[in-house]
Amino acid sequence: MYSQLSSRRARSLYVNAENRQQISKAPCYNLVNLALNKEELTPILMHLLAVSASPLKSVESSFAVDSTGFHINSFSMYANERYGLLRQHAWVKVHACVGVKTNVIVAVSMTKENAADSPQFSKLLKSTADNGFFIGEVLADKAYSSRENHNLVRQLGAQAFIPFRSTATGKSRGSTAWKKAFHFFQLNADEFYEHYHKRSNVESAFASIKKKFGDALKSKNHTAQVNELLCKMIAYNIVVLIHEMQELGINPQFNLVNPARK
Repeated sequence: MYSQLSSRRARSLYVNAENRQQISKAPCYNLVNLALNKEELTPILMHLLAVSASPLKSVESSFAVDSTGFHINSFSMYANERYGLLRQHAWVKVHACVGVKTNVIVAVSMTKENAADSPQFSKLLKSTADNGFFIGEVLADKAYSSRENHNLVRQLGAQAFIPFRSTATGKSRGSTAWKKAFHFFQLNADEFYEHYHKRSNVESAFASIKKKFGDALKSKNHTAQVNELLCKMIAYNIVVLIHEMQELGINPQFNLVNPARK
């Protein structure tokens, strides 16, 4: 359960679970906060996110990559007072790879608010492939338009549908994947955008997460914020999976091997 309650108020949920014999003992109200602050929890949550998406491997072959922000419930008060700045929330940036048929999140990375999008592209796609998903096509906006990203998509045996900036040219500069994609974009615009329009599904996934589980983070430090965000993503994936169990008649099989425990 992802309740969005404060630590003390959430303890009533622990007591309720104990009364139903779902857990053996209701923990201290502060247990979740202590756990979220542990760096060693992050790879476990990353693995659980991959596990929650794994039953949909046979369904997804088209993936969209994008980023969004989740704001923090705190302000930089010293800077505001010292320099008279506007009060603005700080935020954490989430980069995600989403299956466009079910909107399940198959890979994520977290960065500080001003981090660039394009360098996260390869990490997300490699994680998607490592988790056993077949990648047929990749959709992303102009922020991810680079020769390195086109090369990676080609190496994975997939096709990239990434629009080119107005200043881009078809010069390969060592990347035949870039050159081919550029000419396809120029000569087959209608076909290109028939595929590219599916990229909007990643925006739908982000909107759904924020609506169901909130767009704010309660944690104070970056480690806890990353872990809190991963919990949101896992909870969202469970919602997606339950929906697809009813919609597609899927019988979930969680058989993803944790590389850290091989």
